Amino acid sequence: MQRRTLLASTTAALAAAPLARPHAQKPTTVRWWYHFDDPKASPDALVQAFEKANPDLKIQAESIPWGGGADYDTRLYTSIIAQNAPDAAMVKFNNLPRLMEMDALADLGKHIDGWAGKADISADLWRLHTAPDGKRYYIPLQYVVLYLYVRQDWLAQKGVKLPGTFDEFLTAGKAMTEGDRWGFGLRGGAGGHDHWCSFVLGGGAKMEKGGLVSPAALAANRWFIELYTKQKIIPPSAPNDGFQQIIANLKAGRTGMTIHHIGSANDMVAALGDGITAVPVPRGPQGQGWTSFGDGSNAVLAQSKVQEAAWRWVAWLSTAEANVAFNKLSGQVTVTTSGAKTWDVQPKRFMDATVGSLPIAAVLPQTAQTADFTRTVWPQTTQKALLGQISPDDMMGVFEKHYFG
Repeated sequence: MQRRTLLASTTAALAAAPLARPHAQKPTTVRWWYHFDDPKASPDALVQAFEKANPDLKIQAESIPWGGGADYDTRLYTSIIAQNAPDAAMVKFNNLPRLMEMDALADLGKHIDGWAGKADISADLWRLHTAPDGKRYYIPLQYVVLYLYVRQDWLAQKGVKLPGTFDEFLTAGKAMTEGDRWGFGLRGGAGGHDHWCSFVLGGGAKMEKGGLVSPAALAANRWFIELYTKQKIIPPSAPNDGFQQIIANLKAGRTGMTIHHIGSANDMVAALGDGITAVPVPRGPQGQGWTSFGDGSNAVLAQSKVQEAAWRWVAWLSTAEANVAFNKLSGQVTVTTSGAKTWDVQPKRFMDATVGSLPIAAVLPQTAQTADFTRTVWPQTTQKALLGQISPDDMMGVFEKHYFG
């Protein structure tokens, strides 16, 4: 009886232990490359939560140095050429042309269309994440979008409403300009092309042959330059001002508006309290608008032998709870509509301005010309126009030639 009891107990124990079965399979490993601005931030808790819910998968998360983008991009391209690419990786829009040229990406269209999480990501984000060939190689992961910071307390004192159009922006700028205080902090140095895009592309210029020297484009650029030369709602330092200057000027009460994204919101509130708010950048005379979109996405690599498993991981990272947690680590904002409603990293008014900006969010063409345009051509040419060394129309002629010859 004792022997029978022992055998029965042993058999029951083996049946209850799935890892002891002869045919049990090891989890499928998915290699995923990522980067965070904060080197101390880690997705380990997310990986553990996913693996617990998906015991058939193991995520090998590899932190790759960003290095301003060049280091990360170089390592990604090199790994693809060497046939040692990860199964999935964080990517940006500026990677897309090169990755498409390399046939390096898996088409995620069918996965996305059958994915329950698709409806929780706005149509504007899907629009931005559609490749030039109409396919979807990227799944949204994180983003920021530029909007207009405004001293609402100053406008309330003047009885002026928050601006939604170019005319209202100019009215607000004039109302806030007095003495050593100016209405708008223009970033005239490197990186200021984002300000220019909001007013000139938003005012009718187009990034196509002839689109930068059309009557609408020239008129929009004259209006933009004259904010400094004629309307004088911009501080004299603007031609050389960079990011640090426009933020410091707004926080110190030297300017009443500037353009940046939600990453500056908490510092603004610490300095200015309820006096500061944000709205989408103003729309032009034709009702159109343009604001710069800062992307962060995931892609599955074509050479991966575990594409289905890789898709399950990147899709999960873009579902509400996981995506909110991920972006509290990344410093950007959730791509999910449900997550945005409960976002508490910054005050709600800044998240509202972010989401409200998505319908006009866009990116410059991902070409070699754009890299040179943003780095040197735009700041050098714009500075000359602001200082009266060339005309606003000549400025646009330089840009047209740069892009289209």
